[in-house]
Amino acid sequence: MYVIFDMTSLKNIQTEVDASFLYDLLAKSEQDPHVADVFRQMSEIEHEHATLFMKKNGMDLSKMPGPSFRAKTLKKIGQLFGNDYILGVLLDTEKSISNSIGAARKLTKTETSISDTAHVTILKNILNHSKTVSGTSLARFEKRHRSVGGNALRAAVLGGNDGLVSNFSLVMGIAGASSGQSEVLLAGMAGLLAGALSMSLGEWISVKSSQELYENQMALEMEELEHNPEGEQKELALIYISKGIPEEQANQMAAEIMRDKSKAHDVLIKEELGINAEELQGSAMEAALTSFFLFAIGAIIPVIPFFFSGGIQAVLLSAGLSAIGLFIIGAAITLFTGKSVWFSGMRQVLFGLAAAAITYGIGRLIGVSVLG
Repeated sequence: MYVIFDMTSLKNIQTEVDASFLYDLLAKSEQDPHVADVFRQMSEIEHEHATLFMKKNGMDLSKMPGPSFRAKTLKKIGQLFGNDYILGVLLDTEKSISNSIGAARKLTKTETSISDTAHVTILKNILNHSKTVSGTSLARFEKRHRSVGGNALRAAVLGGNDGLVSNFSLVMGIAGASSGQSEVLLAGMAGLLAGALSMSLGEWISVKSSQELYENQMALEMEELEHNPEGEQKELALIYISKGIPEEQANQMAAEIMRDKSKAHDVLIKEELGINAEELQGSAMEAALTSFFLFAIGAIIPVIPFFFSGGIQAVLLSAGLSAIGLFIIGAAITLFTGKSVWFSGMRQVLFGLAAAAITYGIGRLIGVSVLG
């Protein structure tokens, strides 16, 4: 009997293979042996999921696919910027992986398993049942879990996308209203500077205001820690108990953490307030400059042809360069979504060109109206 499998099944298998590959990378690079063991177990779970998919689809296990180009690219990114980027991206794909396993369970009419849930739940359960995991290790893992590695990379991609789409639309609108090279170039550069400055100022205000708010909350938490350490220890133990950790182990973990007031403060603000003190060390000016340059990189692309050309030739060149940039951005987004590179890239191109075409058409109408 032959079993027919579809593209969705193949994609689910590849998703699990990639997850196993990436968690194995995290395990090999992790210095804490207990946290590394968590990642190794995650890798084994995802490999088992891939095996399950292949068995249920009647596929030869010896032909299990290797890691995809996306997974290998994430490995390179991790080598360049740190493996927290990989962990951030993996956590972003929890829902899709869980849905894939759930669909396979329904298809094969098998019972659900605790490993079918999202990655964070799996990781917490592994930690809860590991007697060798100390309070310090758990606190450190919680910090890693809340890492913004994946978010930082996503911000870079989306920042470039904002600059490209907004300035491409602006340039096309001005080009439609006026065939003059200098007018389009002026408008394009003005749009680049205005958008980049607005983005950077907004980022500076956001980071600065968040830092001030969190610093105030952290000061209040330190005051509570100094005046009522017994109460704070009980609160911390209750937090761990609420996560499913046995009461005795939770009390031991809380007591261990409370031996060092500085570490206790860090853990308490993470657990009670959801604040990572290390993230507050980032410079608001650095964030603003990063935002400025990311937006500017995207925004300069549609302007480039107008530095040396004008008229319909420059318009077509601008559209061509922007389309390439949009496709690259769409392809980069697949690092987080896991979608097809061609699907995501072409979708980004179509949306970007549609927005530019609309503004070009409006520019033409306005230009004809003014000149007529």
